[in-house]
Amino acid sequence: MRGSCALSSNETRRSPENGTSCGARGGPGAVRQRGAMAARGVRAALGAVRPRGMGPGRAAGLRAASTFSDPGPEPAGPATAALYVHWPYCRKHCSYCSFNKYVVPAVDEAAVRACLVREAQTLLRLGHVRSITSVFFGGGTPSLASPHTIAAVLEAAAEVAHLPAGAEVTLEANPSSADPARLSGFRAAGINRLSLGVQSLDDAELRLLGRDHTAAEARMAVEAAQKLFPGRTSLDLIFGLPGQSHEAWARGLEAALGLCDDHLALYQLTLERGTALEARVRRGVLPEPPEELLAEMYLSARITLVAAGFHQYEVSNFARKVRRPHLEAPPPRAPTAGAAPPHPPLSYRAPAVPTTSPTGGPSSTWAWGRVSAGAGSGVHMGLCVHCALPALCCTAGAHGRFVPWGEGGRLREARVQTPHPDTWMREVRSCGHGTRRRAALSPLEQLQEVLALGLRTTEGVTQQRWGLFSPRLSLEAAFGASGEARELQERGWMRLDGRALRCTPAGLPVLDSLLPALLCQLRRRWDAAEEEDGGGRRPK
Repeated sequence: MRGSCALSSNETRRSPENGTSCGARGGPGAVRQRGAMAARGVRAALGAVRPRGMGPGRAAGLRAASTFSDPGPEPAGPATAALYVHWPYCRKHCSYCSFNKYVVPAVDEAAVRACLVREAQTLLRLGHVRSITSVFFGGGTPSLASPHTIAAVLEAAAEVAHLPAGAEVTLEANPSSADPARLSGFRAAGINRLSLGVQSLDDAELRLLGRDHTAAEARMAVEAAQKLFPGRTSLDLIFGLPGQSHEAWARGLEAALGLCDDHLALYQLTLERGTALEARVRRGVLPEPPEELLAEMYLSARITLVAAGFHQYEVSNFARKVRRPHLEAPPPRAPTAGAAPPHPPLSYRAPAVPTTSPTGGPSSTWAWGRVSAGAGSGVHMGLCVHCALPALCCTAGAHGRFVPWGEGGRLREARVQTPHPDTWMREVRSCGHGTRRRAALSPLEQLQEVLALGLRTTEGVTQQRWGLFSPRLSLEAAFGASGEARELQERGWMRLDGRALRCTPAGLPVLDSLLPALLCQLRRRWDAAEEEDGGGRRPK
């Protein structure tokens, strides 16, 4: 029943807080991709190569071991995770946004804060997390939350796991809720990096997108942010709007370069069904941007940013190759109930993983690469492709990946949080968290996600990272012999060497068209290795 904590019969779980049985419907999680050109085909590609029955195997590139599906023992060292916290509320619906967000007359912030605190602590305990590498507040519009709520969540997380003083703590903000006083409060609460959803510096484009700020307000917000977060302010821009010319996009990018700090995220507009903008394009009121124009916009933007000293580290994300001295820590403030001590900002570096998205939440690579813990409605929790550690996500509607050691689990799970905030809060009060569906991921399913999301980065899927998920089937065994991957390498779109499998600069923009072939080849090599090893068993 919706709103309850009832699991299907084979997926009963226990609340780590009170020992009572509670849970959510079972079912596989789905990778959620957003914004960039290469993201379009990932979900379909993964769905097209769901694994068959599992079995043990040994082939070229395999070590003698128990079975492919053996999850192995619990890691002996301290569990490390990233934390994503979702604020699901917005002031208005943007015309292009299909994310899990809600526009309500009033928000009971005290109630939401209490549930975010409780779910964050519950998930950190379930994952046996001892150290938090980074925290990201996404949405929705998390800058609509009060600094007190941000501080309370950070303090709650620090009570359960170690939150180092140097941990990166990012907040997404809209220019309309990023005035200097509010930003100063966020800095005192522990935020040391800001991601501003500027989207455009053209008023006509902002109106088309349904944004609630003007270009002038965006400029003022950026200037205020850079004073409080120097070297730690990122800007989001959207291109490929209906009717937008290449010249208009180039002018907007140049304007942003004259305003931005050391990080930019460029997102191609996706016309999502169910949004006002998509409906206008479907009815012929607005023109659909030609694919050739979209490609030209993206490729020319890469050239412009490289010339300006930026390094592309992911499909949509660019950072300057600079380092800054360690920034001054936030000024001390009077302690308040539920407030976390201020965390000093990091010295600048290109972020290890993408951390922004057009309208809320971490970018898909961040959400699916390292094990993450998440709190809140509409959250996506998953793995960071860069380090393969847990990422926990809190709030309604989230999707995530982690091993629930606290429930006796030994397999990485796909988890989906209850989407509606009110229902999510009822479940958190009852069970400690609002997980609606959960399903154990097979080793092959985990590798498929590592591949699809790791290739979004210019670093690619490293030999070391692949080995964490596949100690028996090596990258060379999976993609080095004749097959689709070799053909893509010969065409200049992929590169496999002793360090990693990665896209070339020519291949990265068309990753969505390359993934289905790579995923199918991985499936065949995995199945062949299992058959050669004599059959096996699926994890139960």
